[in-house]
This record gives sequence, C-alpha cells and structure tokens, in this order.
Amino acid sequence: KDGSRRSSWGLLVTAGVGGTLVALYAVATPFVTPALRKVCLPFVPATAAQIQNVLKMLENRSGSLVDIGSGDGRIVIAAAKKGFQAVGYELNPWLVWYSRYRAWRDGVHQNTKFYISDLWKVSFSHYRNVVVFGVPQMMPQLEKKLEEELECNARIIACRFPFPCWIPDHTTGEGIDTVWAYDLKHSRACETKSLEITPETKS
Repeated sequence: KDGSRRSSWGLLVTAGVGGTLVALYAVATPFVTPALRKVCLPFVPATAAQIQNVLKMLENRSGSLVDIGSGDGRIVIAAAKKGFQAVGYELNPWLVWYSRYRAWRDGVHQNTKFYISDLWKVSFSHYRNVVVFGVPQMMPQLEKKLEEELECNARIIACRFPFPCWIPDHTTGEGIDTVWAYDLKHSRACETKSLEITPETKS
C-alpha cells in the first residue's frame, strides 16, 4: 500500500510540476521568441541609451508618432511623456497588454495607444514621426513601404540597424545604441513629387 501511495503522489507531483512548466512556457514564450511575422522580430528591449538617443532625434518635432514593433512600450511611453500622441504596433498580444499596463502605471495612457497588428498590414500614412526597431532582413522592404506611404514631412528613426538605401540626415549614439534619423523630404521620391506639383514659371 505504501508503495502504491508513493507512486500516486509521485504521479501527482510530476503532473503538477509539468502543468506549471507548460503554463509558464505559454506565458513566457511570447516575450522571448519571435512572433509569427513575414520577417521574425525577436523582442529585445530598448536600452536606456537607445531611448535617450531616440528622444534626441525627436527634439523640435511634434504631432503623431508610431513605434513599429513596439515591444513592451517603452519608446511609446517615453515619447508620450514628451508630448507626442504616441502609438505602438506589436503582433505579440502579451507585450501589448503589458504596454497598456505600463502606460496606465506611468500616467500617460490617455496619450498612448497600442494595437495588436502585423506591421505589413498597417498603413502608416498619417504619422509624422516613425520609430523602427528592425532587423536587417526586413529593412529593404520596410524602406519601400514607408517611402510609398509617408508624407514628405515625416521623419523616420531607425534603431540598431540603418535602412539600406536612404542616407541618414542625423546619427547619434554608438554600437547597438546607434540611432539614424531620415527626413523623407530629402528622398528622391519626395523631390520628384515636389517637382510634379510645382507650377511652371513663365519665361
């Protein structure tokens, strides 16, 4: 009998521990592994230096701001504290819910919004300030998408990895904390648009 009781307890303990591990895995996995995207974006939190460098590139800017792949919301929250109407798009629902909690905790929930969405299915046409924490594989396609959608007065800020074709107007930071800022009005596409709408002068 004692042997069978011990066997039963052993099975219960094993089942309990196994269930706990499965639950923890289900909760933690979205934070540490890439979500299902066209290009995988692993969640790597922005450093304090990166946040400060982004804010530096936003000096003298205003209006709406979007963080593409907003993670745990720290860039969005920091921008909201500087007066921006800041929005984050993130495919990982756990991170979005956590971002909303952090915004509420920091008292900026009225100036922030977080959406669970695939960045490739969203139009960013109405944003003047765009922050991107990308990976090299996605930058060429994202460069094309933003050039097609954004107005000429937009500024795009890339963190960790620059865009492949655009030449940055401003750069700050070192190593992984480097931030590149691109003013879209200096791109060839915007120059072409400006020429097309400029009335001809009579000679």
